[in-house]
Amino acid sequence: MALQIGDPAPLFTLVSSEKQEVSLSDFKGKKVVLHFFPFAFTGTCTTQLCTMRDNFGYYEGMNAQIIAISVDSPHTLAQFKKEQGYQFLLLSDFNKEVSPKYGAFYETFSLGLKGVSKRAAFVIDEDQKMAYAEVLDVAKDLPDFNAIAEAVK
Repeated sequence: MALQIGDPAPLFTLVSSEKQEVSLSDFKGKKVVLHFFPFAFTGTCTTQLCTMRDNFGYYEGMNAQIIAISVDSPHTLAQFKKEQGYQFLLLSDFNKEVSPKYGAFYETFSLGLKGVSKRAAFVIDEDQKMAYAEVLDVAKDLPDFNAIAEAVK
């Protein structure tokens, strides 16, 4: 079942590209802009995260934390973050525990790959409830960045 506005955000603890454990609960009292993406180093995923990178300043004064999650390993995400200059957290859902909780999960993706994060965007409010939820079934589609920005305001 899809997450709805006002639903409690599913809690998680994942390993970051810096090999640190990061929990959603660490950000209680802040807004969280949460992006899921299929794979590092792919065209649409890079566009999605670079759009957030290039608009990072917009979110800085708004008590908001940006987090991006994929099933890539922490090592792959570290290289992706370094090459693209991302200023926000990249978290590894390598064990595929969090993406399904958010409804952002392909059982089978292209090339027959199994268990891949769908492209999705969520805004979680200061009380860790859903303020915005968008899950895209077509991997080439991008989330509505204007709607995300509005939800953070």
